[in-house]
Amino acid sequence: MIKPTTNQLTIYLSVSCIIILLFSCKEDSYSNKDHLVFRYNEYANINTLDPAFSRTLQDNSINNQLYNGLVQLDDALNIEPCIAKNWTISENAITYTFNLRSDVYFHKHQLFGKDSTRNVVAKDFEYSLNRLRDKKVAAPGSWVLNKVKDFRAVNDSIFQIELKQPFPAFIGLLTMKYCSVVPKEIVEHYGIDFRSNPIGTGPFKLKRWEENIKLVLRKNKLYFEKDNKGNQLPYLEAVALTFLPDKQSEFLQFAQGNIDFLNSLDASYKDELLTANGKLRKKYHESVNMIRGPYLNTEYLGFYLDSKTPEIQSKLIRKAINYGFDRKKMMTYLRNGIGNPANGGFIPIGLAGFNKSNGFSYQPEKAKQLINQFRKKTGITNPEITLVTTSNYLDFCEFIQRELEKAGLTINVDVMPEASLRSARSNGKVDMFRSSWIADYLDAENYLSIFYSKNFAPNGSNYFHYKNETVDSLYNKAFTITNIDERKHIYKTIDSLAMDHAIMVPLYYDEVIRFTGKNVNGLGINPINLLDLRRVKKD
Repeated sequence: MIKPTTNQLTIYLSVSCIIILLFSCKEDSYSNKDHLVFRYNEYANINTLDPAFSRTLQDNSINNQLYNGLVQLDDALNIEPCIAKNWTISENAITYTFNLRSDVYFHKHQLFGKDSTRNVVAKDFEYSLNRLRDKKVAAPGSWVLNKVKDFRAVNDSIFQIELKQPFPAFIGLLTMKYCSVVPKEIVEHYGIDFRSNPIGTGPFKLKRWEENIKLVLRKNKLYFEKDNKGNQLPYLEAVALTFLPDKQSEFLQFAQGNIDFLNSLDASYKDELLTANGKLRKKYHESVNMIRGPYLNTEYLGFYLDSKTPEIQSKLIRKAINYGFDRKKMMTYLRNGIGNPANGGFIPIGLAGFNKSNGFSYQPEKAKQLINQFRKKTGITNPEITLVTTSNYLDFCEFIQRELEKAGLTINVDVMPEASLRSARSNGKVDMFRSSWIADYLDAENYLSIFYSKNFAPNGSNYFHYKNETVDSLYNKAFTITNIDERKHIYKTIDSLAMDHAIMVPLYYDEVIRFTGKNVNGLGINPINLLDLRRVKKD
């Protein structure tokens, strides 16, 4: 059993006392305007408001309020119309023809001239996608057009995309924020500063952004979507973000009513809010709503295979780490049972291609044997590696550190800020790192692209620098197959090959968990944890 340290117990008790006081004594202090403002904290910060560079969850969530594309996802990840009111696909599954709405307008800006706005036409999508694949722009999302041969504006209301070959998952790619429509005249006016001067078509528009301090969005009164009763969306007047880097401080702000929701679970307050089996504690039933659901997110540890470190190069050590700790125990004690142990490879539960037999089970004796084999093979008597993480995952890394120490492997744990770790990981500056992979669309291909050799970081997402000719061949073959069962078999095989090489350590398949005050309604939840504030109301 894992027991809390004296310091941890002190922090827990102090937080608990403060929270009880705040929730029991706080009267309803919402002003007449406050119920129209949704407030939240983004501890990981915002990198850009340019959708072509929107590659992280936090960037996607804020850009989802500012931009729209041809199509969009509902909360069940079904593809729905957006700026395209409908579309057709040719019989050979090569040509996609989109019919655009005529009532979609860009956020107001003086550069648009007399009316300070204009409606979106097909030429805007032609410009936006050309910009996405422009090598001078070097957008990280250019890969979504890899299977596209050409695209064109047929007229103002018809946009057409032609693929190189059939690709059933393609329509899902178009839901990504990378494919949002942007106005040429505004982008070219600001250049690289468009990242902080965004003009889109979304339900909200930028009012102010003081980086690392505060970001404010205001309602877009020209927004085109309505609810099922004909009322214009969004309901809120404004969205306000803070950027407190400390999760405990974020929780206290939530308790005081200064922010409206928490979008994650952290060690500093998980036991205050949840029971050991992941239920909301009874004392919060009247003040807090908890929403919980599946999350297409795999948390993992990765190895940089081009490292000069013998331990990282050795499959014996990499497999020993996979066998050497109890994932179920880890989830029970560190996440109060929120999430599922990742014993089935990299593809998470819920995607075609998941296979519970692809991964690793807890076998401590086997871990010891593998480490002893490494000692005999290399002559290194005290194997040692360094694992780099961010502070909010330190408890997981220390758990693994303690378990592997029992098997004879020393793991040194270093902590970096998220932005620094992201850069170091992309540029091969860390031997072993903690990371996560969230599905962008409902097809396992976007998970397996991380194993494709042509996607080597820093230009792609293959942070491991893993190269396997069979994997590459199967990955390319999957694009030519329209039958889901055949693709599923290929996905399972690719995942199995990567796991056999032990290029990573899958930790757990996450769950989305959101906490709101009782006054927040309509937030919803989805398996990619994308924030959608169009239908949110505050009482």
